[in-house]
Amino acid sequence: MILNAFVLALREIRRNLMRSFLTSLGIIIGVAAVITLVTLGNGATEKVKSQIASLGSNLLQLRAGQGFHGPGGVRVTALPFKLSDVEAISKEISRVEAVAPIAGRATQAISGNRNWLTTATGSTNGFMAARDWPVAEGRVFTVGELRAGKAVCILGTTVARELFGGEEPYGATIRLKKLAFKVIGVFSSKGESPFGTDRDDFILVPMRTFQRRIAGNTDVSRVYISVLDGFSIDGVKEDIARLMRERRHIRVGENDDFYIRDMREITEVLSGTTRVLTSLLGAIAAVSLLVGGIGIMNIMLVSVTERTREIGTRLAIGALAREVLLQFLVEAVVLSSMGGGIGIILALVVSAGLAKLLLVPLVLKPGIIVAAFLFSAAIGVFFGYFPARNAARMDPIEALRHE
Repeated sequence: MILNAFVLALREIRRNLMRSFLTSLGIIIGVAAVITLVTLGNGATEKVKSQIASLGSNLLQLRAGQGFHGPGGVRVTALPFKLSDVEAISKEISRVEAVAPIAGRATQAISGNRNWLTTATGSTNGFMAARDWPVAEGRVFTVGELRAGKAVCILGTTVARELFGGEEPYGATIRLKKLAFKVIGVFSSKGESPFGTDRDDFILVPMRTFQRRIAGNTDVSRVYISVLDGFSIDGVKEDIARLMRERRHIRVGENDDFYIRDMREITEVLSGTTRVLTSLLGAIAAVSLLVGGIGIMNIMLVSVTERTREIGTRLAIGALAREVLLQFLVEAVVLSSMGGGIGIILALVVSAGLAKLLLVPLVLKPGIIVAAFLFSAAIGVFFGYFPARNAARMDPIEALRHE
């Protein structure tokens, strides 16, 4: 019986091909929109995760102050760290792979007749290990350069491009304001950060050089700490917090005047935000599926009216009411399912194109494709039932009289 209803449905659809296509158009657009938006949203989430992962492996950031946890959400500041604090973390926290003190200041970099406003960052070779950021050309700092505070630097790729164009920067001399620095290397490129900033726009110099010749103080604004694989990041955070409380003479019951940021927290926050936005966009797109379902119901009602005499003839020669109901219900489901299938194909093509255009990975999840198709079929059942029920309840005599 179902097979016969399916054949009759295909015959009726083929008889009014253009009308059938226009009827399914709402379902096509709805399915394509839902799958495309969810796929692009998943791609954006994966891009955010990969960008944060590129900040460093098992990375912790130690900063002075209390973040924005003060009264009214005001940022509470505190005394900066010193190099002795960094050395204490390296010596006393055993599960740490690398520790890098960080201090930075905006500066004008000059090479010949080119200049570029960038950030001079003071640190040690621990920066490369903690941030998982290798030097692509040249070398890292020597022990002597770090201890003596030599005027040497490693360029980010953006600075190298702006100051030297296509020329080789290794071995050249640049000026940071009035100070001459020898270029000993160029970092590999990391591109844009999850927050939209250019991570390659900086110049790394030895920390002592930065403190003595650029900043004029011994402050360390933050510390990058990379935890060894296989060890608990939360445990290391607790050990660092305990050590800093001791070194900064914070008594029991007093709030910390520092905070430790875990990259996992940032990943969860940003990923959660993109997931919420993806769900919201998917829900908005799903509204068009309902609109498409209403279109199917309208056309099926018109079809029932047009085929009143046919329905009356079938009922008069012995067709059961449930057979008539099944015929029109199957026709509605076939229309919506065909729309869902075409919508899936359209979504795959559009998603691939937009992912390439927006520079996000193409993350196709079979679950959303199957769910969209099943939902489109369910739309056909839901909105096709009322017209099918009307057809099944017709009085054969009245139907045969219909003009």
